Amino acid sequence: MRLNFALVGCGNIAPRHAENMVKHGHLISVCDIVPEKADRLAQSFKARAYYSFDEMLKNEPSALVIAVCTPNGLHAEHTIKALQDGRHVICEKPMCLSLPAAWSMRDTAHFFRRNLFVVKQNRYNPPVQAVKSLLENNKLGKITGVQVNGFWNRDKKYYTGGWKGTKDLDGGILFTQFSHFIDLVCWFFGTPKNFRGYKKNLLLQGISETEDNVVCIAELPQGGLCTFHFSVNTYGKNKEGSITIIGEKGTVKIGGQYLNTLEYQCVEALEPIELSGAVSANDYGFYQGSMSNHDKVYENIVQALNGNSVRSTNAEDGLKTVEVIEKMYASCQ
Repeated sequence: MRLNFALVGCGNIAPRHAENMVKHGHLISVCDIVPEKADRLAQSFKARAYYSFDEMLKNEPSALVIAVCTPNGLHAEHTIKALQDGRHVICEKPMCLSLPAAWSMRDTAHFFRRNLFVVKQNRYNPPVQAVKSLLENNKLGKITGVQVNGFWNRDKKYYTGGWKGTKDLDGGILFTQFSHFIDLVCWFFGTPKNFRGYKKNLLLQGISETEDNVVCIAELPQGGLCTFHFSVNTYGKNKEGSITIIGEKGTVKIGGQYLNTLEYQCVEALEPIELSGAVSANDYGFYQGSMSNHDKVYENIVQALNGNSVRSTNAEDGLKTVEVIEKMYASCQ
């Protein structure tokens, strides 16, 4: 069954959703409070443009699936409205900016018997898939240490003239830049605990209301230690997005700028893993973001809605990430 889609929020990530919607069904309409953005995306994909989300929901009853691509702080509002109107929802990361909002989103989906998918496209990166398999098959043995690094560039231009860097709509770098890294730690090892951290705004004071650096240490459920170091201050361009895992039977590092290479592997009685299928990053003009695996996200969504697959990422996965981020921020001095 080919699905009818609609989309709210016509910013940088919206074309990525739109191009996958038209592969798997029909993009009926798009919405943005900035008319020029809505008109431009609608024209590109032969959809109808709206400037009010309520009006789009009212006038487009055939759109079974709504993609929420608005600023972070509006995800809960738009998701809940769509679910209450009987639509399935694809929500961009982060799910929302608070645990109570995440609970409301999850519970609304349950009450109205609709699906809530949360975009976690980095789970599909080839090196991430390879390491997930190693962990599931206990090839690394007991995990004693994990190091998570995100060293990216988001300069003054990035934060100028929009919602980025605001407390209410952005929420901070753990939500906007690095929530995918935190999701992968939870996916690999379970929910970390006992956080101790620091956050500072060192170069973006007066420009961003949130921090530009976070350093945190936590304990993994099995007892190993995990360190997080996130910064948007690397000079000129993104440097690194990596997860290093130290186990009693092996050590591996997922690296590159976007968790897109298997940078190091030394595992007992195991030949080096050869990877294929490299995927480019999302290109936003003067900076790049995470890996472009939205095609795989949409393939899973379509299969799940047609009853042929389980949801790869759901409300509980998104909620867990929000919960961990809240705990990390609460621990920071």
